[in-house]
Amino acid sequence: MTCKGPDPERRSLCHCYLCQKQSGSAFAIQARFPREQVTIEGKSTAWKFPIEGATPVTYRNCASGGGTFHFCPVCGSTVYYLVDADEAHIGVKVGAFADPTFSPSMISGFEEYRFPWAMDVAALPMPGGHHD
Repeated sequence: MTCKGPDPERRSLCHCYLCQKQSGSAFAIQARFPREQVTIEGKSTAWKFPIEGATPVTYRNCASGGGTFHFCPVCGSTVYYLVDADEAHIGVKVGAFADPTFSPSMISGFEEYRFPWAMDVAALPMPGGHHD
């Protein structure tokens, strides 16, 4: 996948349960680009939310209106997603860029679901110390 043009229109840190479960982490960080700035190349495995016929989730989430998430078929990483309510944008998981200089998030969403300790890593008790 290639993203061209200016910085994404939105960069967000999401704490919703869907992002927690999907990322396997306490939160997910994503950037939304206008579709015309993104070129999708290669294969992906898609997962549609909500799952047809499944019991609906009871929590609010960033894809409540539905969405399709695309994973790398080799390593399983979520790479990009499409939210049904926002057809003009493609969401890209910031970790897919593997670039520590990527611009920081502009918003933090669904904070009622957040892990309170996750946002202050320096304050975590680390018997073995913090490592670079």
